[in-house]
Amino acid sequence: MHSRRSFLQTGLLLASSAPMASFPALSARHEAPADGILDYGRSFFCNSGKSSRANAVRMWIESRTIVRNSRTGAETVYYQGASCKSEDTFAEKNLFKKDNYDFLPVFGRDKVLVFRRHFNERPGYRKIQAMSDMWGEDPVIRLPAAKSVTLLDTFDKIREATLEGVPIVTQTEIKNDSTGLAALIECPCKTMNINAQTRMYQTDTGPVVLPDLARHYAEPMDALRLAYIAFNAPHFADFVIESPVPVTDNGKTVASVLHYAELATFKAVNRIYAVD
Repeated sequence: MHSRRSFLQTGLLLASSAPMASFPALSARHEAPADGILDYGRSFFCNSGKSSRANAVRMWIESRTIVRNSRTGAETVYYQGASCKSEDTFAEKNLFKKDNYDFLPVFGRDKVLVFRRHFNERPGYRKIQAMSDMWGEDPVIRLPAAKSVTLLDTFDKIREATLEGVPIVTQTEIKNDSTGLAALIECPCKTMNINAQTRMYQTDTGPVVLPDLARHYAEPMDALRLAYIAFNAPHFADFVIESPVPVTDNGKTVASVLHYAELATFKAVNRIYAVD
């Protein structure tokens, strides 16, 4: 069983040991970018409400991560839902639970991984279950493609799109030659920094779903972690990953909380798009 720290150290070492190359399958798909990049303003996970709780949920999709095994050609797509708070749905009053926690789902092919983050670290932070058990037998993921997509491959293009208020989507590809695993992380850019004097940009977005590519997991969803991503060049990406952090008092650990604290740098291929 790998700890999060060993995941970071091993993943970083292996991911940085070889030059990065683009996904053959994904790159072909993105030759016509409008057919592949999502319109995140209209992308939702929905269900009919026919489950036992009769709650027809619509959740915004904030990012997607595609994991590819280059040796077998198999691909798995994960959609990260927006975070919300624990609630007593449809109650007459006191809608938020007193012992409140963040609720963030990641949807896979037939399973869902839910992160429940309380004010302190406790059992049940991660839970994987069948999609049918949690969201009913007939979930629908609405994934409209962006109508038009423009690659922003120069600083001037990035600056202009930023200043004009154009929606921006980024893609980051990372890989691990030792395992043959690669991932593409796509997300709407929430924060873009522009420095006209140095002609530099820097993205800052999260959370996104970062997979551990350093080994193969019996349950693939066990490889997934939540992270924030930043980059200011086409060839690398930095991540700050959610992990347990001890709370100390006079040198003694008195509690543990979950916080975006673990840092990792990966050799990457980054692309920035203006979308409409």
